[in-house]
Amino acid sequence: MATIDITEASFPETIENNDIVFVDFWAGWCAPCTRFAPVYDAASKEHEDVVFAKVDTEAEQSLAAAAGITSIPTLMAFRENVLVFSQPGALNSSQFSELVDAVKGLDMKAVHEQVAQQQAAEPNAN
Repeated sequence: MATIDITEASFPETIENNDIVFVDFWAGWCAPCTRFAPVYDAASKEHEDVVFAKVDTEAEQSLAAAAGITSIPTLMAFRENVLVFSQPGALNSSQFSELVDAVKGLDMKAVHEQVAQQQAAEPNAN
């Protein structure tokens, strides 16, 4: 599957309706972003079971701000609607491949339990 461009409007639906979603926050003027793009695109073709989305931070400034993006590229990974990875900086091919495999290998039952515990411990938990 090729990478997809997402916007503030399509971001929530993309995260909620897919098991694993990687999101690359980038800009056209960013040299590390342009170096990481071929790595990201190649991975998208290798892993048909994963959604690889891109957010142009210039066009989607409000989404970038809402996501707390302060440096680009920033890569986020969501699994079962939970943010499981967020890190600025470009990765090389082997690093990114290891990350994709790690996200695929997560014990999501344990992750959901940990999230529930954290939410229960918050003073303003719903």
